[in-house]
Amino acid sequence: MREIVDKCTHGIDLHTGGGHRANLPQVRACIDDVETNRLAHDFGVPVVINSSLRDGSLRQAAADRGIPILLFEGGEALRYKEKVIRSGLQGILSVMTAIGMAAGQKISMKKRKEDVFIARSSYWIRAPHSGSLRVRKHLGNRVKENEKLGVISNVFGEGKVDVRATKTGIIIGMTMLPLVNNGDALFHIATFEDPVAVEEKMELYDEDLEIRN
Repeated sequence: MREIVDKCTHGIDLHTGGGHRANLPQVRACIDDVETNRLAHDFGVPVVINSSLRDGSLRQAAADRGIPILLFEGGEALRYKEKVIRSGLQGILSVMTAIGMAAGQKISMKKRKEDVFIARSSYWIRAPHSGSLRVRKHLGNRVKENEKLGVISNVFGEGKVDVRATKTGIIIGMTMLPLVNNGDALFHIATFEDPVAVEEKMELYDEDLEIRN
């Protein structure tokens, strides 16, 4: 805190998904703060989660010092995901340019603030039963209320139990393990006013990253 945070005016905290979980590239930020909201849009990933500050977190400690900070999440722990890395890099360069750290820096991927969508809420779908999970939906997919996300069965494919969404939204996180226990977190779904527009933007954003690869 003394050697780094206290000497900063802004911050970006970089994360992957937790153990055996993968996250869609996303920014978590307290958008009620004007400067943090601006930075979240400058970062440029389509999905921004309005996330309140947690006691004991780096974001909270920085906020107490008047330092706006973003939390970027993407990919899976212990795995290199080229498009996720590129997404984070482009976002960092975009923010650096916006706050004057990289004046004149050319950013190869166009950023359009109007294409950033803010999720006001998100929820986890948990395993209703233990067994082997076969997924039907993946990161970035739009899911409708009560739509099937996957099926849990025993090792012989018997005793099937459907896993379904409870609200319409976009999958922003999911487990990567095929074997699950009752109560395990399986799918993280963010809700938006217009999930169709978010899904379409994610597809275009993904194509842009692919072109730059």
